[in-house]
Amino acid sequence: MTQTATYTQILYDVSDGVATITINRPDKLNSFTPVTIDEMTDAFKRAGEDGNVGVIVLTGAGNRSFCAGGDMNWEKEGGLKEMRDNKDGDDDFIVLLYKTMRDCLKPIIARVQGWCIGGGNHLAYHCDFTIASDDSKFGQNGPRVGSPASGAIVSYLIDVVGAKRAREMWMLCRRYTAQEMLNWGLVNSVVPADQLDAEVRQWADEMLSLSPTVLKVVKKSFDDHWQPLRDRQIPDNFLEEINPGFFDSGEQQEGAGAFLEKRKPDFSPWR
Repeated sequence: MTQTATYTQILYDVSDGVATITINRPDKLNSFTPVTIDEMTDAFKRAGEDGNVGVIVLTGAGNRSFCAGGDMNWEKEGGLKEMRDNKDGDDDFIVLLYKTMRDCLKPIIARVQGWCIGGGNHLAYHCDFTIASDDSKFGQNGPRVGSPASGAIVSYLIDVVGAKRAREMWMLCRRYTAQEMLNWGLVNSVVPADQLDAEVRQWADEMLSLSPTVLKVVKKSFDDHWQPLRDRQIPDNFLEEINPGFFDSGEQQEGAGAFLEKRKPDFSPWR
């Protein structure tokens, strides 16, 4: 049986024990806005509470992109500053999403095809598993576009690929193939694109045959390992400590503008 729920920027479907959450902005390479994140947060909560769901799959619509990170038009127009200025309590929208992904306690598989960049990349590496097509591309974008991710979102990657590789990925903004990410340990399995759905289903079915309570205990055990990183995340003071005037300085706008104008940014005035 399949059940669906209506959202504006994602699709949600439950079928044969698997909830599939699809970022549905293919014309924007599945980049996200606060609406996208809020809808994903609701969907993960819904799947976590649904006794018909044993495994959750996160993916992107179409075959060009899993997720290209934050919508750069939204960021250029001041979305990041507005988000930080209007935080409800301690959690911004990204932190709340990752908290919800952990708290649902069900295995989450990132199904990656195409671009997995910036916020899309750290969204994928925060899933329990990442299964990718062999034409996928991975990498971070924050320093390249002046988008200041910080705290546990960044430092958790050390647990995934090690300190040197994590620094390379975040501080150089290079692009990597799915096979390279398999070698690093960021990806669990790489298959041809036409075999991706079958591979994801196989992994899901293996977990659906196991004790759901024990899987929750195991996931909770892994998640508690990096609780100290999250404690430093809330409240997120890194940007304020380093540059309290960042969003008014023009540095972030230069990064976003250069990206949209397809030119190399000039960050030299802010060094």
